[in-house]
Amino acid sequence: MEKVLVTGATGFIASHLILQLIERGYEVRGTARSTDKAARLNEILSDYAGKPVAIEIVAADLSKDEGWAEAVKGVSYVQHVASPFPAETPKSADELIIPARDGALRVLKAAKAEGVKRVVMTSSMAAIGYGWGDKRPDTLSEVHWSNADNLNDNTAYARSKTIAEKAAWDYVTGEGAGLELAVINPVAVLGPAMSKDVSSSLQLVSQPLEGKLPAFPKLSFGIIDVRDVARAHIEAMVRPEAVGERFICGGDVLWMDEMGEVLRNAFPDRKIPKGTLPNWLVRLFAQLNPPLKQVLPELGKKRGYTNEKLKTVLGIEPIPADEAIIASAKSLIEVGAV
Repeated sequence: MEKVLVTGATGFIASHLILQLIERGYEVRGTARSTDKAARLNEILSDYAGKPVAIEIVAADLSKDEGWAEAVKGVSYVQHVASPFPAETPKSADELIIPARDGALRVLKAAKAEGVKRVVMTSSMAAIGYGWGDKRPDTLSEVHWSNADNLNDNTAYARSKTIAEKAAWDYVTGEGAGLELAVINPVAVLGPAMSKDVSSSLQLVSQPLEGKLPAFPKLSFGIIDVRDVARAHIEAMVRPEAVGERFICGGDVLWMDEMGEVLRNAFPDRKIPKGTLPNWLVRLFAQLNPPLKQVLPELGKKRGYTNEKLKTVLGIEPIPADEAIIASAKSLIEVGAV
């Protein structure tokens, strides 16, 4: 039985990845900033899986060297999922950029020293589609990179993902040569939540369900189900042709009012917002609704992308967006998050 390390084990993507790895017969070790989270994580995983789950948790922090050598000891593969993703814009971009970049390098260096076969890193569409200004291609692909230096068409989070991923590729083509790397670049990740401690991305569903907006901002999002994201990580880990490749992990692109229509049809008893807010009003609301601040550069924009590599190299046909939205909503209601 091969062992896989999953960093940031308590996260949304990581939790689904852990269960899929176990289903495929792998032994899993996870990292968290504190081992105090182990019991609760295993309880959540067990409840969701409907059977006992008990993975080992090692304390390791992206901003510290301690714990990483122990974390990778004896593992064949590393799934590096951990990265800061705040609900609100940080005071300084470095609060995200430094731990994301330095944390990725800590993980890669520990993996190289241990002789790990391959690292799969969770990056983001944010490392591909931002900082282009008016020059963004109509269809983005894995050959494209965000411009982290363009502060007008970026967020701290997007910049952190771009800088961290570039640092990872620089490492494996330089000092870390010989270590295999594949990277997953998801769009907005929806799908079943396992607990009330939900991912920031699920606010796309939770905020309309809670009626926190009078209408929808003119925002569009590529949507992918977390179960597909987890599967993509595993396929990128085991398929030889995935080495040295990036994979846009995304399905349908919807405007927020289209997402609202899906929710209204599925949950007619809830007062889901309807219509579109003018951009100036969204900017005003963002002063009172902090998560909105991070998406202000996106107002009125629709990013097109190709997911051909996801389909042909990893063999994944994405779950339709409406199914991912409804699965998100049902789970958020069931766990009492909304």
